[in-house]
Amino acid sequence: MSSSHAPQPNSELNVKNITIYGTVILLISALTVAGVIAIASSVAHSSNPQEDASAVARIAPVAKLEVAAVKVAGAAERTGEQLYTAACVACHGSGAAGAPKIGDAAAWKPRLALGLDGLLKSAIKGKGAMPPKGGSDASDTELARAIVHLANASGGKFKAP
Repeated sequence: MSSSHAPQPNSELNVKNITIYGTVILLISALTVAGVIAIASSVAHSSNPQEDASAVARIAPVAKLEVAAVKVAGAAERTGEQLYTAACVACHGSGAAGAPKIGDAAAWKPRLALGLDGLLKSAIKGKGAMPPKGGSDASDTELARAIVHLANASGGKFKAP
């Protein structure tokens, strides 16, 4: 009797195939995840300074407030009130950027304790958001006069130079 038997699958061969296919699938998955991470990292941290500068330019503030007085060559020195009106009032009149407002004795009290020399040194260098000399072209004497004007209107008793 001859009976035809269908070949029986080799269970050992199937286990090897499944192991190989599974390993290949895991390897492809790992490489895909690594590629996605690499792409995301390169997008987030560009090594190209031009791209970085471009990104900074796109998110930069639309406007920036700068106040500067124009001094005409040969012009007489300004009074404290004139310089205050030309350069200081923008921030010290409104309290912009954390500047102590003119007339606010409580805000000025610890500053007045520095004396005119201390305030002048601070104003010449710039302080916080205030640029050196308040962004003006004032001489040290003009700046001292403006400080005296501002400080005396805020509870101080300084003598103008």
